[in-house]
Amino acid sequence: MRTHRLGRSTVEVTELGFGGGPLGGLFAPLDDETAAATLSAAWDCGIRYFDTSPHYGIGHSERRTGDFLRGAPRAAFTLSTKVGRLLVAQDPQGRSDEAFHVPATHRRVWDFSRDGVLRSVEESLTRMGTDRIDVLFLHDAEKHFDVALRDGFPALAELRSQGVVGAVGAGMYHPGKLTTLVRETDADVVMLSGRYTLLDHSALDHLLPACTERGVSVLAASVFNSGLLATPRPAEGATFDYAPASPDVLHRVHGIADVCEAHGVTLPQVAMAFPLRHPAVAGIVLGMRSPDEVRHNAAAFDIHIPEQLWSDLQEAGFLDERAPVGTPT
Repeated sequence: MRTHRLGRSTVEVTELGFGGGPLGGLFAPLDDETAAATLSAAWDCGIRYFDTSPHYGIGHSERRTGDFLRGAPRAAFTLSTKVGRLLVAQDPQGRSDEAFHVPATHRRVWDFSRDGVLRSVEESLTRMGTDRIDVLFLHDAEKHFDVALRDGFPALAELRSQGVVGAVGAGMYHPGKLTTLVRETDADVVMLSGRYTLLDHSALDHLLPACTERGVSVLAASVFNSGLLATPRPAEGATFDYAPASPDVLHRVHGIADVCEAHGVTLPQVAMAFPLRHPAVAGIVLGMRSPDEVRHNAAAFDIHIPEQLWSDLQEAGFLDERAPVGTPT
């Protein structure tokens, strides 16, 4: 699997990365044995970039990721996690976590201060059983952006200068705020959720040009837009950005699927390939919860997409005319 370097750092990621949200019980419970088997399948498929966060299952995803990777040579993989939420122990009292299917043993406290960042990193290192983090992101800072930019990012840069972290940036769904971060800091990478996909090209307005200009890499997450692009045709009850897809969006997806089928490929295959056409995009990150899902996605990712498909999608009005459709460099 091809790799790309992140910005001006020495950190490299595989084009297909493993997203650790499901390892924390996102949407449905997940046991340790299945989590380990899923990570093992990812490794066997050539994935060497693993992304996690304290938020995912209030620490479960970090612990499970660390347990698996502890058996691999440290130089053989790239590991990223995030800051912005501290985990505070509490009595679960029989309750499940609000966002993930795990016992509510901790609550989340927003904290993008320097002390909060340093504490979060120390706790993440302990949970994952490692002495360094390859990539560290400010996580979901949309509603806390001023303090994250003023206090949080300098703390990340400090950790980078100390060698505790290899590359730094932010992971958000808001391309405008990420654009500000790119223009006002020396970030290496941003992780963009759902805003550079077959259905949403809003990152082309400002973020991707800024990243190209500043030499900042992009990791595209949520490339299936919460499931709508994950099947060859939209499934019944399909969601777009975690809400029921509108008739207009469904009509557009069926039109894109028609073009895909005419070229002998599927909607998910093209959805994975599309972001990587842009020279600023270093990789995509997919959340996966089972070995079968990993193997299915890895096989789909490995399919060759005919070059003519991109021009046909653009000519049919399904791709923004600014979206690169030539062979990626």
